Amino acid sequence: MSRTWFRNLIIAIYLIIGGFIAWDHGYLGLAWLRALASALLAIILWWLVLLGVNLHVH
Repeated sequence: MSRTWFRNLIIAIYLIIGGFIAWDHGYLGLAWLRALASALLAIILWWLVLLGVNLHVH
């Protein structure tokens, strides 16, 4: 096992625990996740937005 793989594993675990704590304390919620999903869809499928397709996640 290389050092970079181990370091990446530690960082991933740290971020997962931080995400869970933030969710548990109300910093993250469904509204935030829906907005993020809509933004990512609009960035990836920008040409559909120009054609008038609604990419908002409800």
